[in-house]
Amino acid sequence: MIAELDVVALTVDLPEEHLRRGDLGTVVLVHGENGYEVEFVTLTGETVAVVSLASDQVRPITSGDIANARPVEAV
Repeated sequence: MIAELDVVALTVDLPEEHLRRGDLGTVVLVHGENGYEVEFVTLTGETVAVVSLASDQVRPITSGDIANARPVEAV
């Protein structure tokens, strides 16, 4: 189960938010079993987006995941 402050990975692209599948975010609020409020930030701590997402749009990170850096459009 995903809880507040867990790091999650996007399972879909969200072009309107400048986010791509695999981007990592932190759960800031759990909406019951229906979804999550997730904050996505740059590596220097600037918020890119805070998005309400359905439970099928994110997944928990695992020990088999690797982080990746990419430029994001204007924040």
